[in-house]
Amino acid sequence: MTETANSYSAFIPEIWSAKLNNMLEKDCVMLQCVNRNYEGEIKNQGDKVKIITPAPVTISTLGTNSITYSELTPTSTDLVIDQKKFFAFKINDVAQVQSNSDIMEAHLTNAKNAIEEVQDAYLLSMHANVDENNIVGSDAAPVALSKSTIYEQFVKLAMKLKDSNAVKAGKRPWVVINPLVESYLLQSTEFIGANNVADETLREGAIGRIAGMDVLVSTNLTAVSNKYYILAGTNDAITFASQLAKIESLRDKDSFSDLVRGLYLYGAKTVQPKALAKMVVTVSTTPAT
Repeated sequence: MTETANSYSAFIPEIWSAKLNNMLEKDCVMLQCVNRNYEGEIKNQGDKVKIITPAPVTISTLGTNSITYSELTPTSTDLVIDQKKFFAFKINDVAQVQSNSDIMEAHLTNAKNAIEEVQDAYLLSMHANVDENNIVGSDAAPVALSKSTIYEQFVKLAMKLKDSNAVKAGKRPWVVINPLVESYLLQSTEFIGANNVADETLREGAIGRIAGMDVLVSTNLTAVSNKYYILAGTNDAITFASQLAKIESLRDKDSFSDLVRGLYLYGAKTVQPKALAKMVVTVSTTPAT
């Protein structure tokens, strides 16, 4: 039997892999908030990226005594690529009414959106690694946000980062909220909308700035036991590494269909817990008015 003209016989994995990798760089909220300083070549789940953290240096006063030298011992930790995600779908020849390129582009966009959902949620879960001194509110006593107090609470959150020396020259902080918190924040007179931010460029997708922090919105910041963990920090806090390890197409031997599958590997490590801060909040499910 002659293979149908609608099959992906001309599918070139390298081209579609590059396309999907490029898509994944653009819209994921938390990728705006991490660094990729240690991203090496990742081929298999379980691969490790070694991170060396320099030791602190002590400053002493020069007196009449001789100079003493402290021995510096840098620490080493591994960023383990332990997240292994795949997509796999079947396209029936009869359903192919557009050009192959258009169909593949549409399905890869859907794959990209699905990857970003789980990746964003994974990175937002790094709130568990925040230094205990950098937390506003608590699980036992969460902050009840309202449109009249929201600015005050975000100032407290920003101060946690400043007090831990995370905010320095060139280290502009960010904060990630969800649409429900956004509905309150937009009514705060102190909130600076993206259209009114002068001189500095906001992160892509940021809606504005509050208490000196770029504000990004993620629908993946979901409730846990009726509480939300609003995460703030600088890009020094979390390092991230990822790789679209493989994408390929096969002809299904049991039907008139093509099979497309892809493997995506990633991992993250909180390398500077003091460069993160979080606020534990409760918010009315009725949008602010």
